[in-house]
Amino acid sequence: MKAHTQETQATMTPEKSLQELKDGNKRFQNNLKANRDLKEQVSHTSTGQYPFATILSCIDSRVSSELIFDQGIGDIFSARVAGNFVNEDILGSMEFACKLAGTKLVVVLGHTACGAVKGACDDAKLGNLTSMLAKIKPAVNAVSSPEDTSLRNSSNIEFVNNVATKNVHLTIDRILNESEVLAEMQKNGEIKIVGGMYDIHSGAVTFYE
Repeated sequence: MKAHTQETQATMTPEKSLQELKDGNKRFQNNLKANRDLKEQVSHTSTGQYPFATILSCIDSRVSSELIFDQGIGDIFSARVAGNFVNEDILGSMEFACKLAGTKLVVVLGHTACGAVKGACDDAKLGNLTSMLAKIKPAVNAVSSPEDTSLRNSSNIEFVNNVATKNVHLTIDRILNESEVLAEMQKNGEIKIVGGMYDIHSGAVTFYE
């Protein structure tokens, strides 16, 4: 499989891009890999890059977008921050990726048993981590069940995973509310913005379209 060129990128629609990630995740789950020469891809992308998707994911060491979607060099833009939230810098990066570099799909990817989400659920305090986790607190507050405060912490993995899912949806809302560029591109059908959750036990990604 070759690295994307300007010509092949142009053939990728938002729907086709999403299907490519779905197919790649299936290969990953089945311990299969597309036939790629990564060294050759290094050479072919040395004069330009033409990715088809932009993925915002957590820094978690188990959730590498290139691996779980079986993608090669030059295929995706990968933005990573603990808790997969957006700020001005990440929004600007996404706008560059879509408007200037031509990606057709934006994925906000959360994952089960997320440490950042657990920290937000526990209201953890530690240096710069404190302000970072505050960005995930809206998702904690938006999950109403359970009401019992003794169950609204990291020891309740169902609560943690529900917060992680809510965080993905709230992050998409923020993208659309805070980036006129991306909101307009989605409205015009130029891109698609979707959410997803990666299961650290199965390796499967569930998409929210």
